[in-house]
Amino acid sequence: MKHFDRTAILEADKDFRRDFINCLSGYKSLNLIGTINPDTKETNLAPFSQVFHVGANPPLVGILFRPHSVERHTLENILQNKCFTLNHVSPSFYKAAHQSSARWERSEFAATGMQEAYLDNFEAPYVAESPLKVGCRLADHLTLSINETVLVIGSIEHVYVERDEALGEDGFIDLEKLGTVASSGIDAYHTGRKLARLAYAKPDQPVKEI
Repeated sequence: MKHFDRTAILEADKDFRRDFINCLSGYKSLNLIGTINPDTKETNLAPFSQVFHVGANPPLVGILFRPHSVERHTLENILQNKCFTLNHVSPSFYKAAHQSSARWERSEFAATGMQEAYLDNFEAPYVAESPLKVGCRLADHLTLSINETVLVIGSIEHVYVERDEALGEDGFIDLEKLGTVASSGIDAYHTGRKLARLAYAKPDQPVKEI
């Protein structure tokens, strides 16, 4: 067993520390965030693994952004245009999704070949190829004093599920049927395999599968 205390972590090589710490939270969701600059009308697309559930009533989602110390088009577009899209990635285009993280001088849609889609008059672009699309409006944002990362809270306004059979009557979305890709670290991609769904846990009762 290898043990790393805080001192060892802080004294480690910068690249080792980055990869090591990014793996500690385990498998993470992978979303392409689509935005548009309201002034230039140029679209932007970037992969994010720091997307998480905030609440269901009202429906809210959170995203963590690295410190706004340099130009960050996705964050700036959200703050200016007040809307963005979340788009799940599937195995058919995960390499293009990864490539959208490069520092392109033009829209990542055009650079990587992914297609823009505009649905129900929503101002931000969706990824046409995505099996699960979510349209959000900016609800709140906060710069965290501990390390200057920026927390953005989005209000969920639209959801599009590509395959009817992936959506259960109880609201459960079967991500395996959608082919949703997950990530780990900063550059590894995975497809998920469901073990089971388990009923609500109660004291002194056996675990039951749904």
